[in-house]
Amino acid sequence: MGTMKTWNINYKGHAIRVQNGWFSGEQLSVDGETQDARRGFAFRSQLSGRIRSGEGAGERIRVALGGWFIIGCDLFIDDRPIPTGRATYGITKDHAA
Repeated sequence: MGTMKTWNINYKGHAIRVQNGWFSGEQLSVDGETQDARRGFAFRSQLSGRIRSGEGAGERIRVALGGWFIIGCDLFIDDRPIPTGRATYGITKDHAA
């Protein structure tokens, strides 16, 4: 089991979700589609993606996650900072194979 931190951002009608778990890694999803993921333990991580359709189509998404005791999330779309708000927390269950 582990704690998962999630940031949900609405940008031009698109649902952007960033998830971070100490042992499960990080993931960036846009409109329900996983666009980037990193697995394992790291103090800093970067994820990237793109808005594929609708308003803002083609805009690049860049996420920086990092910290020692508290993990923060910085989101940039076409190199402009976008406020991420507060993360929500949830408990994840490790699934045995």
